[in-house]
Amino acid sequence: MRAVKVTNDAQLRDCLSIRRQVFIEEQRVPEELEIDEFDQPDRAVHMLLYDDDGAPMATARFRPYHPGDPHTAKVQRVAVLAHARGRGLGRRVMQAVEDLVREDGFQEIVLDAQLHAEPFYLKLGYRRTSDDVFDDAGIPHVRMQKSLT
Repeated sequence: MRAVKVTNDAQLRDCLSIRRQVFIEEQRVPEELEIDEFDQPDRAVHMLLYDDDGAPMATARFRPYHPGDPHTAKVQRVAVLAHARGRGLGRRVMQAVEDLVREDGFQEIVLDAQLHAEPFYLKLGYRRTSDDVFDDAGIPHVRMQKSLT
């Protein structure tokens, strides 16, 4: 396995392909909600995890939580292909994202986790910060946070 920071169009297409399979096809998220303005190389940092054969398996992205906020990053679009789940790839892609977030000088991560994924993020040291469950693209979510300091 190798994790790479996306630096070219082919890698970005791999990220979007994974997200299309996971979010649009599998979870039925409308494409106009899934693909957004942050899917440009200059708007967010994308991470891609390849298997040993060079096939893309998992992805995530991050960006400043608020424009101009040098302290908090928002992690989004964390996805692992269905056939690759249960092998620790979600943990690997999140570790790689956290490393990049730290390198970029952020001190905290915020993310909106699908409710069923909350236990996964809790194991990674995130804590739930929203009292209520909220809807995002028809899927129940909770806000979570992790300090990197």
